[in-house]
Amino acid sequence: MSAPAFEVPPFAKRCLEAARAQWGASFEHPFVLALAEGTLDAEKFRFYQMQDARYLEAFADAASLISTRCVSPVDKLWFVDAARMALVVEGELHAGYGEKLGYGPEEIAAMELTPNNRAYQDHMISAATRGTLVEAVGALTPCPWLYIALGQHLLERLGTIEDDHPYADWLRMYSDPGFNEYMNEILGRLQRFADAADEAARERAVQAFVTSVRYEWMFWQQAWEHQQWPV
Repeated sequence: MSAPAFEVPPFAKRCLEAARAQWGASFEHPFVLALAEGTLDAEKFRFYQMQDARYLEAFADAASLISTRCVSPVDKLWFVDAARMALVVEGELHAGYGEKLGYGPEEIAAMELTPNNRAYQDHMISAATRGTLVEAVGALTPCPWLYIALGQHLLERLGTIEDDHPYADWLRMYSDPGFNEYMNEILGRLQRFADAADEAARERAVQAFVTSVRYEWMFWQQAWEHQQWPV
């Protein structure tokens, strides 16, 4: 894993260090490796994309809830924009693959969430409503951070993304250096909210971060195995 192209403040480093093993596991997951190689089964990717579209709705909900708890109008607006980005910018990626793989908004809305997806969503919403601000942002941060880190890592590994790569759009989106400013913004807020919290809240935020990193790995896994409810 290469060094990030954005500043990582001290509290973010503390969170990342606590989740080091779980974080690294995503980089070695067979779903991620097959996606990078272009050998990932299209049906697995379709399953993942549809589940991810529903996950992003919850991410937007969590970001919107966090915005209502911010005192600063600048912070409020940033989290509102983060919610919008999840639905609009990443939604465009989903729409493009939906045309290729045969799904649309109706199919996404009717789909049953996997156990892993539902649990991850509940974790984020719980942190956004019941935790302190630093806990809420701690739970939210691994999703964008891990995807951007993966995208930039995979681009470095591949060297270039060929136009005929089946997942070129996904790889190009998450390796885009334009996301570096987004990471500076969210990690800076995580640091400010950590500075304003007590140590007990900071430790809960670290654990919320670690839990989200675990769910990120589980998200690859649920798509890899086409997870279903056991009963």
